[in-house]
Amino acid sequence: MSFPILCLNTLGSFAALFLAAKLIGHKQIAQLDFFDYITGITIGSIAAEMATELKEPWKPLTAMLLYGGITLLLSVVANKFPRTRRYLYGAPVILMDRGKLYRENLKKAKLDLNEFIVLCRQQGYFDLTAIQTAVFEYNGKLTILPVSTRRPATPEDMALTPEQELLFTELIMDGRILEKNLKGMGLDQTWLEKQLKQRNIRSAKEVFLAVCDKNKNLVLYQNSGGKDTAGPVK
Repeated sequence: MSFPILCLNTLGSFAALFLAAKLIGHKQIAQLDFFDYITGITIGSIAAEMATELKEPWKPLTAMLLYGGITLLLSVVANKFPRTRRYLYGAPVILMDRGKLYRENLKKAKLDLNEFIVLCRQQGYFDLTAIQTAVFEYNGKLTILPVSTRRPATPEDMALTPEQELLFTELIMDGRILEKNLKGMGLDQTWLEKQLKQRNIRSAKEVFLAVCDKNKNLVLYQNSGGKDTAGPVK
């Protein structure tokens, strides 16, 4: 009798965790602040407890929904009232500016000099004199503004006007035509088949990936005869 209940609890735990994740929203690990990180761990732990709680599964379910609801509420408050973000998530801290290191701000960020230097090296700055400003963000990442004479040259610096690159859209994936994307680009299957014939491709099933931009520049990757690679077709 306990095994079916365990299965139902596990499915219920998965569904509740999935719902909580959808409500809270998706962020990459690097974008999470400390509060979001520990909240995610806590919700995951409660979901695991719910999966194995046979007698009163509603208790961990209630706790999980409360955690998710409070997190969602704080997110809404932060979006509606920008002034609250400083108290909920913290504020950026300037650690270095115009060649000066701010010892008090390092203490606020709970960083020592070794940790600061490591963060600089991770950003590709081995020479501190190449840094104009270093800001420690609320999510724990270091943002660096380089000295103007040490930053990479841009086309504007060299009086160049390169052509603007455009976003590519997938039209074929794994041999299947994505009709919704094709229509969204203002194209049809007749145009696509014509493009394939021009490249001596008989069917979309021979194509691993096909992408196209708004200028109708089509790039194809054809399956290579049963191999685990797909090469571009010009």
